[in-house]
Amino acid sequence: MRYYIKTFGCQQNKADSERIASAFESRGMKKAKGYYDADYIVINTCMVRQSAENRVYGLVNNLSKLKAKKNQLKIIVTGCMVGIAFRDKSGKYLKRLREIMPAVDEFMPIEEVGFDNPPVRQDKINAWIPISNGCNNFCTFCVVPFTRGAEISRPYENIIEEAKELKKRGYRMVTLLGQNVNSYGSDLIKDIYSTFDNKRNLKNRISNIQYLISKKSLKPIYVKHLGRYRIPTLFPYLLEDVAQLGFEKVDFISSNPWDFSKELIEVIARNKNITRTIHLPVQSGDDNVLKRMNRWYTANEYLELVSNIKSRIPEVKFTTDIIVGFCGETEKEFENTVKLCQKVGFEKAYIAMYSPRPMTAATKIMKDDIPYSVKKRRWQILEELINKSKIKN
Repeated sequence: MRYYIKTFGCQQNKADSERIASAFESRGMKKAKGYYDADYIVINTCMVRQSAENRVYGLVNNLSKLKAKKNQLKIIVTGCMVGIAFRDKSGKYLKRLREIMPAVDEFMPIEEVGFDNPPVRQDKINAWIPISNGCNNFCTFCVVPFTRGAEISRPYENIIEEAKELKKRGYRMVTLLGQNVNSYGSDLIKDIYSTFDNKRNLKNRISNIQYLISKKSLKPIYVKHLGRYRIPTLFPYLLEDVAQLGFEKVDFISSNPWDFSKELIEVIARNKNITRTIHLPVQSGDDNVLKRMNRWYTANEYLELVSNIKSRIPEVKFTTDIIVGFCGETEKEFENTVKLCQKVGFEKAYIAMYSPRPMTAATKIMKDDIPYSVKKRRWQILEELINKSKIKN
């Protein structure tokens, strides 16, 4: 029996597909060369944009014709589209998927694929290491909390053991993956802070409590933001422990600007093998748009963070994510995004035209009122400013 996996979306989805491949091979199956050679076809979906969703529908439609000729072929759909379907308690979304894609034999939640077997790596030099799954931040445009659920951190020791094994096998680069790596470990130590009734004095009351990991104590790191201390994180410790294993390069994706700690900056600065190209999604350069997006920083705070990182790591470069045409975005608000991009000088930007996503706050309470032609024009301006200018240079 042979399997074939088609992956849409981000690096996290690619890492998930490596674990799916491992699950199939543990049953004695082998990888097929393509769709026509496969007995099982797995489609790992993305739905961060409507266009990604549409590509899945198109692929399944084409595969249904192949299935009509090949009776034993099984089509399995997993990933984000299935994640949101199984979290929709009304059952309407799953019903809709079944109606749109009747050729699919199974809609499989990605949670059914665990970490029991080593992933089937597609790369022999760089390896993905998932450190957490899900997100707790609920940006109004983002469907991830609904597709992947609440943030869950992998055990610290498991991540280190996986990294050590990769080093033994000759991997030169690793990338730590999470929807927001900065908050890694907050759930691992939740029992510490959940016992306190008064969260306002949280930092003072538990500053001496430490998290015991691998026979050493780690004091949780806090980032003060919006006048309060956010939940504790262990990510700077984890990043440094992986870096000190001796890889040529250690990368991480993705970081939210509002909890990028001073300690994390210092860890990157003193470990030369940690990436000098940091992905730091800004989404917009206008404070009003950021507020509508439920992004917990202002444009000036973002620029201040960039400045602080540059002061400690002069050779650093930044990549980012930007959404144009978000609900109600005026020309002036867009111009503020252009100005921020000019100040930062991004190495690369992943620019997206806003599209409504199911269950998100923006879809429920805001209006997608920017014409496609305006979105396209704004996209082109930033594409020329950031990405095309880098190619020309």
